[in-house]
Amino acid sequence: MSPMNDRKQRRQRMKRRYRGVVRGSSQRPRLTVFRSLRYLYAQVIDDDRGVTLAAASTLDKATAGDLKSTGNVAAGKRLGAVIAERVKGQGISSVVFDRGGFKYHGVIRAIADGAREAGLKF
Repeated sequence: MSPMNDRKQRRQRMKRRYRGVVRGSSQRPRLTVFRSLRYLYAQVIDDDRGVTLAAASTLDKATAGDLKSTGNVAAGKRLGAVIAERVKGQGISSVVFDRGGFKYHGVIRAIADGAREAGLKF
């Protein structure tokens, strides 16, 4: 097995294990993040109804804006702020953070910090 597949499978196993612990509800939906090599994605999901309440990514012009890179810590902070504003517009102030099998470090932490600074509670 190649090292790339091994890393991906390890992250998928962690994601499944972590998803068993973290669950969103209508009162506290789940903020899930995904990191690719080039872009960052965030969704707020109500697991009770199985619907996505809000989504944002660094693919959006509104989120990326004038950033040089769409996958670094600065982009993560802005993505966190954008998703927080979209969710707060729907009257939600508290979420459960789902790191999706990624380490809580670097860009993933920047997304969480950006959302917290914008007023979202974890």
